[in-house]
Amino acid sequence: MQTCARDHPGMYQRPLFRDRIDAGKILAQALVSECEPDAVVIGLARGGIEVAAEVARALDLPLDAVAVRKIRHPAQPEYALGAVSPADGVYLRSADGLTDDEIATAIALALDEAEQLDRRLHADLLPLDVSGRQAIVVDDGLATAATMIAAVRWARGRGAAQVVAATPVASTEGVALLRNEADRVVCPYKLARFGAVGFWYHDFDQVSDEKAIRLLAHGSST
Repeated sequence: MQTCARDHPGMYQRPLFRDRIDAGKILAQALVSECEPDAVVIGLARGGIEVAAEVARALDLPLDAVAVRKIRHPAQPEYALGAVSPADGVYLRSADGLTDDEIATAIALALDEAEQLDRRLHADLLPLDVSGRQAIVVDDGLATAATMIAAVRWARGRGAAQVVAATPVASTEGVALLRNEADRVVCPYKLARFGAVGFWYHDFDQVSDEKAIRLLAHGSST
C-alpha cells in the first residue's frame, strides 16, 4: 500500500517547515496509522537523523541511522550518479556515459565514505537489528530519491520484514521511483515543482557528526 497525505502535485508557499524538528512532528502524524509495534526508525545520515529522531520520539520507537553517500561523477563531483549505503545499499541512477571501470571506482569511493561515516556514528552504539521488523526509513526530503532508494535496499539487505520510506517533502518523480522500491511511501507533501530540499525549510543548517551521534544516543534508549 502506498500513502501520501497530500497525494497531488499541489502548489505550496515556502517554507513548509520551520526546521527538521517541525518536519519530524508533521511526518510522525502521517505515520501514526502506518507503523507496527516492533518498528525501528532509521534516519539517513546526517540530515535525516534529526527528522527521524522526532518521529521516533513522537511514536515511542527506537532510533538508528544508515550512512548514505552519493556516487559522484568523477568530472563533476556535484552531480550524483546514484547513492550507496554500507553492504547491500547500492543504487545507480545513471552511468552518464562512463565506463564500467569508472563507475566501479566511483561506487567504491562512495562506499568507503559511507563505511567511514557508519563507523563514526556507531563507534559507541551498536546498530539496531532490523531483521524481521518494520523499518521506517526517514530523510528530510527527496529530490531524485537516490539516497532513499539506497537506504531502502540496505534495509532489505538487513532482512527487514517491511520497509516504509518516509519523508516530509518530496518531488513527484522521487515518490514515483520509491513506489517501485519500498513497501509503503509516506510523504505529507509531494510536489511537482520541487527544486532543492532546503527550499522548503526556514532553517536548514547542516547536521554535524557530533549532533547526529547525540541524537542517536538519546533515541536508542527509547
